Amino acid sequence: MLTCFTAQRQGSSTIFKSNTNLKKAPALFRKLDYAERNGYVKGVVKDIIHESGRGAPLAKVVFRDPYKFKQRVEHFVAVEGMYSGQFIYAGKSASLDVGNILPLRYIPEGTNVTNVEKVAGDRGEFARTSGTSAVILGHSISGKKTRLRLPSGAKKSIVSTSRAMIGIIAGGGRHEKPLLKAARAYYAAKAKKVHWPTVRGQAMNPVDHPHGGGNHQHIGHPSTVARDTPHGRKVGLIAARRTGKVSGAKKNK
Repeated sequence: MLTCFTAQRQGSSTIFKSNTNLKKAPALFRKLDYAERNGYVKGVVKDIIHESGRGAPLAKVVFRDPYKFKQRVEHFVAVEGMYSGQFIYAGKSASLDVGNILPLRYIPEGTNVTNVEKVAGDRGEFARTSGTSAVILGHSISGKKTRLRLPSGAKKSIVSTSRAMIGIIAGGGRHEKPLLKAARAYYAAKAKKVHWPTVRGQAMNPVDHPHGGGNHQHIGHPSTVARDTPHGRKVGLIAARRTGKVSGAKKNK
């Protein structure tokens, strides 16, 4: 009987493959253009929607193209207080209201911002998780840099031309509700393509895993394997340069 263990089931195949795609369009700012750099663009929130695998809701925003007679649909990570029918303004001349998008140099100190760009025009990099926000600590004298405190607590200086949305990402506190049963934990992991639950190889039978079997749960041999080991035995520390703890004497050197 042919058996396969956890490490073999994580690869792409025709059997264990999902053919569904519930992802929406990328939740990013609209592309930086002349209209935003020298004024503002007006949009309207058409709907607040859910995306599979994302804790925060998304806002479906429709902008009128400033260069062509057409409309463009964008998806933003929604902030607390955003609602359907709300007008969104993006640009340096936009007002300081929740949901609006401005360059960092035009946002005062102490303001909570989300989806902050790392470089102007990259459409958002920092503070995108539900319930999080970054705080503007100050601006440089030259006006070229802005100091931020990220959700991790780290402080970072970013170019002041980078854009950010005013507010705090919606969906905060979703981890406060307990999962209560394994089925919910399973589907929560499945939404993010995470293999869960994971069974230890030592807990398996010897026919199911190289670490299985024995009168006690132990590997029974070194867990380091060579790079060219066959896939059936390629588990553990693969092609490890070194193993074990580093002594204090070596650390000091």
